[in-house]
Amino acid sequence: MAEAAPRDVGLLKMSQLAERSGVSAGTIKHYLREGLLGDQAEVVRTSRNMAYYPPDFVDRIRLIKRLQEERFMPLRVIRDALREDPARLEALVELEDRILERAVAQGERTRISRRAVQERYDVPRNVLERMEQIGVLTPTARGYDSDDVQIIEAISRFRAGGFEEAIGFTVYDTIRYREALQPLVEEEVGTLLHRLASRVDPDRAVEIVASGTEPLRELIGAVHSKLLLEELRRQRDERREA
Repeated sequence: MAEAAPRDVGLLKMSQLAERSGVSAGTIKHYLREGLLGDQAEVVRTSRNMAYYPPDFVDRIRLIKRLQEERFMPLRVIRDALREDPARLEALVELEDRILERAVAQGERTRISRRAVQERYDVPRNVLERMEQIGVLTPTARGYDSDDVQIIEAISRFRAGGFEEAIGFTVYDTIRYREALQPLVEEEVGTLLHRLASRVDPDRAVEIVASGTEPLRELIGAVHSKLLLEELRRQRDERREA
């Protein structure tokens, strides 16, 4: 005897849910067991072996799969985030994607070949290779992006100003700055996305992030300069008092 269909014709069978979401029925059942698909009261069970699911489960399943595969988030973290504010999580993911897409596109448009960089800047090839090995530079087959070029230009100017290996300055000093900036950047990204996601249109949010790039470089440079002078004064005063 055929199972009675639910009155709400918009509901989906498990096979339809799997087809529309692109995720296997087995995985969807696992999401259900883990409490990732929201209110189970929305599921209409017509018998022990037959159930119908709301169509908005499709987008939720796709989002969960993306968070797993693209951001490597554990299911428990995804579940907690979805329970807290699913709409905000979706907005955050969209914003991240837009920012990264723009950054990648911009980086590809402004790439400079390795040969052009070596001709333009007085930085030996072995120095560039060491900077790649330690992850400070990340060129592709098409060359260096604009951030890489600015780093190379800075190293070139350092060397021209007397910061040479003969007196102890090497490219490995750049690791110190990367390690110091990493926790700051992690906090900054979290704060930025928290303030922009679901509060500002994604296109406008991307424009805000892009417009802040140069002022942020200047801000960090100015704060570093002030801190450098303050530390020099502090150490001088300590020696005087000793």
